[in-house]
Amino acid sequence: MKTVHVAVGVVIDEANRVLVALRAAQAHQGGLWEFPGGKCEPGETIEEALRRELDEELGIAVLRDAPLCTIEHDYGDKRVLLEVRRVLSFAGEAKGREGQAVRWAALDSLEPAQFPAANLPIIRRIQLADRIAITGYAANNAAFTTQFKQLLDRRPPLIHFRQHGLSDEDFRIRARSALSLCRAHSIPLAINTDPTRFEALGADALHVSSTILRQLGRRPVSQRVMFSASCHTLEELRMAAALQADYVLLSPVAATDSHPEQVPMGWARLAALISEASVPIYALGGMTVADIPKAFAQGAAGIAAISAFWDCAGDE
Repeated sequence: MKTVHVAVGVVIDEANRVLVALRAAQAHQGGLWEFPGGKCEPGETIEEALRRELDEELGIAVLRDAPLCTIEHDYGDKRVLLEVRRVLSFAGEAKGREGQAVRWAALDSLEPAQFPAANLPIIRRIQLADRIAITGYAANNAAFTTQFKQLLDRRPPLIHFRQHGLSDEDFRIRARSALSLCRAHSIPLAINTDPTRFEALGADALHVSSTILRQLGRRPVSQRVMFSASCHTLEELRMAAALQADYVLLSPVAATDSHPEQVPMGWARLAALISEASVPIYALGGMTVADIPKAFAQGAAGIAAISAFWDCAGDE
């Protein structure tokens, strides 16, 4: 069976809404919403196909785009290869130039059942947070709680609880405090620990170090629980993908004051590793919120940082 090669565009506006279009009722997977795009013509690059399709379908001109993900899917009667790109900027007003309905949808409103099955990994990918706040040093448990409350005031979309060097008791006290506060604020919390200690806490997500990652033989939590890992090499990225990690933190991208001895990989190496990986990647190491657009341009899901959030938690 021939594989249909498709260029797909994820267009997100300043209100954090994504552009979707309704497939014609008589088309394959008809009557479902989809992310706009179309078949690549012979000799076209993905970028050329994306620009042509979004102009023909929607009347918008893609000015800048970056890789997002690649998806292979077998429907039984048809196989597709979707090369998905994030549209970073465009000109024009989107309209259904072929008579199709189009709409701007809030990211958290996307219902997988209303999209073709091949689009589901795209939905999962774009619903990931664009930034991850990681907790840092606190002198004692009371200081941690105070600093954590200040961090919550900044409303980060996802927090990683990272507290190394503590006794088991202090770790549990801080983790349970953070988990309770996050649930009160409806903010998901990932716990950086080993699977055994995580199971006793009942948190929203597990994050493991690269050392623990190398010791795992299978995904350590169910699909209902988010699972992520710290990675530094292509080998570790492939391990994380094999274990079905939902995303990884890749470091160090830039130089950091906390680990001056580590040689940063830089943006070009980050982009190269992302192109080889099949798991969403967050750039870690010397990152700030201002780096999110640059991270997107390399194909990253976003940035993760300690000092950009923790050291200034509560500051204006």
